[in-house]
Amino acid sequence: MKPNIHPDYHEINIIMTDGTEFKTRSCMGKPGETLRLDIDPKSHPAWTGVQRVMDTGGQVAKFNKKFASIGQRKK
Repeated sequence: MKPNIHPDYHEINIIMTDGTEFKTRSCMGKPGETLRLDIDPKSHPAWTGVQRVMDTGGQVAKFNKKFASIGQRKK
């Protein structure tokens, strides 16, 4: 390997969404820094299989109202 071209590879702390912690090695940040995860395999629907429908500000209702007449025939 060529000297002085590779990033510093050191140990950091990872805190998952449920509060569990573990140590891993990474090039991120400085040695001993902490990375707090917003999404991880314990909370993400891709791994848990649980989907949550969020109707923020009535977006679904707004969509249904706007497109309710599509597909209906006028007499």
